[in-house]
Order: sequence, then C-alpha cells, then structure tokens
Amino acid sequence: MHSKYIRWENDRIRDADSLDDPMKPTVLLIACGALARELVQIVRLNQWGQIRVRCLSPALHQAPQKIPAAVRAEWEKSIGQYERIFVAYGDCGTGGKLDEVLEEFGIERLPGSHCYEFYAGADNFREIAETEAGTFYLTDFLVRHFERLIQKGLGLNNRPELKDLYFGNYRRLVYLAQTDDLELQQTASGHAAYLGLEYQYHFTGSRHVEARLKEHIVRRQVRPGLQELTND
Repeated sequence: MHSKYIRWENDRIRDADSLDDPMKPTVLLIACGALARELVQIVRLNQWGQIRVRCLSPALHQAPQKIPAAVRAEWEKSIGQYERIFVAYGDCGTGGKLDEVLEEFGIERLPGSHCYEFYAGADNFREIAETEAGTFYLTDFLVRHFERLIQKGLGLNNRPELKDLYFGNYRRLVYLAQTDDLELQQTASGHAAYLGLEYQYHFTGSRHVEARLKEHIVRRQVRPGLQELTND
C-alpha cells in the first residue's frame, strides 16, 4: 500500500481511494480495520475509483458492543456525500445489534458472521470448523498483531496462567492466510506453540472477499461509464 493513496489517523487507515482514477467516489465502504490491507489492495488492483474505503479501528473487536455505534457514527458523518454506503463487517460478536443499525438505515453488509468466513468462503469455513469445534483462528492481520491483541490484549504477558482459562478448550490453531508468506507461516506456527495448540495452515487469499464486493457493490452500479467494471 502506498501512502500517497491512503490517509492515516492514529496509526490506522482512515480513508483509501484506488490508484490515479479521477472518478469521484460514489460508494463508501465502512470496514473493519482488520480487513484494511486486503480491501485497499482489492480496490486498487481493480481500479474501482468509485469506492472509498474507510476503516474503523480493529481494536473495536475487543469491545464488540461498540461496533454498532461506531458504524452508525460513520454513517451519520457521511450523509449526503455518497450515493451508497456498504459495510464490510460480519456480526462480529454484536449479537445482531449491528444488523439492527444497518436495517434502520437500509445499509447492506458483507454476508457472514466474521472475517474468517469472509476469507475462507462460507462452505470452506463450515467444513474446516466442523472437523474441530475447538479451533482458534488467525488471519494475516492477527498473526502480525498477535502480541498486541492476544498476549497484551488478554493480559497473558503479565498473567500467563490466564492462557489455560482462555484457551483450555481449544485443540488447534488454524491460520487462514491471505498471502503465501513463509515468514508469517513460521510466526503463526510459533503462536500455536505458545498457546499449546496443534497448528494447521490454510491458504485462502482474498478472492472470496473480492467476489462478494463485486456481487454486492460493483455489479449493482448502473451509472454510465462503469460498465467495464462489472465484467469478469
């Protein structure tokens, strides 16, 4: 990701447009910061200049009850600025509260419960999950930020005895990888060893997320000049 195309706030992506596309963004994509890298890459590589990506802090996942209000706040700030707003979140532990907010404003989101399902695809994720209910999942983002979000976020660095409390019912760690990166694979394997879990690697890429964006955003754009973006 090149900083020329991205505005950063507090060490996180705030807004990102595609490459040098002069097209004024007409679609706002409010997204989880944990998806930022992949979403920005998808938008840029496809040159979807009509889409602006705005990412909320991934730290919201540590307090999922705050996600609906955060999404609502972004929507309210963007009223009248875009023809359409779309949300790249799952339910993400909000217990249906996020969907209540989106239904109130007539906003759609990516189908699925969480980013693991987004990346793996619904059928593939179901197959993986059914083989072992006690599975802890990592994505590229979580592998990179494991120390901050898991070790420090759960207090394991100061109280290692909490590890059994949080992870005692897990049997394996599955790394759902968006990139074929040997260093990240080795890091993920180390995280599994730290938690005392069996390690498995599944490459997912970002193709399922890209397909859903095409289905729910790009192919529903009917304005003249966007026809070339709706073709496979």
